[in-house]
Amino acid sequence: QVQLVESGGGSVQTGGSLRLSCAASGYTYSTSCMGWFRQAPGKEREGVATIYTAVHGTAYADSVKGRFTISQDNAKNTLYLQMNSLKPEDTAMYYCAAGTCAGLVIYGRNYWGRGTQVTVSS
Repeated sequence: QVQLVESGGGSVQTGGSLRLSCAASGYTYSTSCMGWFRQAPGKEREGVATIYTAVHGTAYADSVKGRFTISQDNAKNTLYLQMNSLKPEDTAMYYCAAGTCAGLVIYGRNYWGRGTQVTVSS
């Protein structure tokens, strides 16, 4: 089992920044990839960014490229998402996930946090 706990969400104005954190515990070595996903009200969940934990390869949604950066601190078992130049359309619940990745999709045996809310006002 892998436990994931997100933090760092909040409310900001357009153009602001936030850094999300995801603390991982448990059998984290059983997963090869971690990522951030988001879901806005009335919309399907979408992949935002993923990172392969061993080689640090990354993937980003086109809508966040150049604005968001995913990173990890293996010593702290923590995943981050630095979000800059935030837009109202970034408003969503953001979830951390761990599992096996193909691009922005996590499949196989995967684990999810409970999410942290990000609200961007215009």
